[in-house]
Amino acid sequence: MSEWYSGLLPYPFLLPTQIIILVLQAWISRDLWRGTGRFAERWPRFGRGLRWFSIVYFAGMVLRYVLTVALVPERRWLGGTIPIFFHWALAAYLWLWSRFHESAPGDE
Repeated sequence: MSEWYSGLLPYPFLLPTQIIILVLQAWISRDLWRGTGRFAERWPRFGRGLRWFSIVYFAGMVLRYVLTVALVPERRWLGGTIPIFFHWALAAYLWLWSRFHESAPGDE
C-alpha cells in the first residue's frame, strides 16, 4: 500500500478528490467524443494556458521523481513513485485536451 500512497494528502480527502478527477475526465471525454456539450467547445486561449500548465506540471513531477530517487534510493522505481506516474498520466491527459482546444475545427 505504501507504494501507492505518497502521504501528501490524507486518504479521506485523497480518494474523493481522485473520484472527482476521474468523473470530470469521463465527462470531458464524453463531450469530446460526442462533439457536443460544454467541453466540446474550443477555447484556443484556454488551450494555450492548459498546454503550458501541463508541461510545467509534468516537469514538476519529473523533478519530484529525480529528487525522490536521489534522496531516498530505497524508493527507486516503484517504491513510492507510483503516484508520480499517475501524475504524469494526468499531465498527459491535460496536454492532449489542450491540443483539442488549440486545433482548428477541421484539424482533427
